[in-house]
Amino acid sequence: MKLHIILTGATGMVGEGVLHEALLHTDVERVLVLTRRPTGMSHPKLKEVVHENFFDLSPIESELAGYNACFFCLGVTSVGKKENEYRRLTYDLTISVARTLSTLNPDMTFCYISGMATDSTEHGRVMWARVKGKTENDLMKLPFKRVFAFRPGFLQPTPGLKRTLKYYKYLTWLYPMLRLLAPRTVSTLRELGLAMIHVSSRGYEKPILEVRDIVEAPR
Repeated sequence: MKLHIILTGATGMVGEGVLHEALLHTDVERVLVLTRRPTGMSHPKLKEVVHENFFDLSPIESELAGYNACFFCLGVTSVGKKENEYRRLTYDLTISVARTLSTLNPDMTFCYISGMATDSTEHGRVMWARVKGKTENDLMKLPFKRVFAFRPGFLQPTPGLKRTLKYYKYLTWLYPMLRLLAPRTVSTLRELGLAMIHVSSRGYEKPILEVRDIVEAPR
């Protein structure tokens, strides 16, 4: 199945890396980047819609119909945020966008970037894990064709991309060691992008992909 993708978060490290793989992949015919600010990117497959308020997509709904996959890579850190603020920017925003897309594109596969150690019970002690868990759970209830939650751990950046977080240059040397000693905690950003493409075009046997699934899914 050829993919027509809506992608969020392209101005962040993860979104840029996933977009990079999508634009290269033969299964992907077109990508619409939904963004609050221009990415500065240009590609024959790429279209960009700049829209500031993700809580209200009604002014651009006509631009969002006709797609069969969403790669939701938008996210914020929980550091320095109280639960109400983090919930609004994580759960409320994601569900708001997803509800609109599920109405416009009922045959869509929705892929959500979550995180390793996300709390599916929604009752654990770690705030971000509870919020991510509720987000995953409620996405699964929406009338999409399929919903997949991806739980990456440490991500090795894709060389040459512009939006790699600055502190990663001090951490990338750890990747070979972690891959050897703790393989269920690390993957490359390329593997994450390829896994999202694979499950959207070919499916997968379970809705939550841990690090091991992210690595193995495209094989």
